[in-house]
Amino acid sequence: QVQLVESGGGLVQAGGSLRLSCAVSGRLFSNAPMGWFRRAPGKEREFVGAITWSGDLTYYADSVKGRFTISRDNAKNTVDLQMNSLKPEDAGVYYCAADITNRPLRTARYEYWGQGTEVTVSS
Repeated sequence: QVQLVESGGGLVQAGGSLRLSCAVSGRLFSNAPMGWFRRAPGKEREFVGAITWSGDLTYYADSVKGRFTISRDNAKNTVDLQMNSLKPEDAGVYYCAADITNRPLRTARYEYWGQGTEVTVSS
């Protein structure tokens, strides 16, 4: 059983930064994919980026590449999403997700989800 709890959401001005954190409990394979997704109001859920549980590999959606960074904090057992140069279109509820298998990062199937944390970006 894996549990995920996101935190760090809030209101930020366009151009600003915000750091989200996903606290993870449970056992994961070292290469287990951990993903970040978001859902804007009235839109479908969108992939943001992913990292292996080991932290060795990452990849990002084109819309956030160069602005967002996903990392692992081994001491805190978290997966963090650093968001810089935020745009109004980055607003939404951000979710952390886990694929508890050893699937390759780009073909992950996420079975466990957090409750989400809301990000609001004012223009």
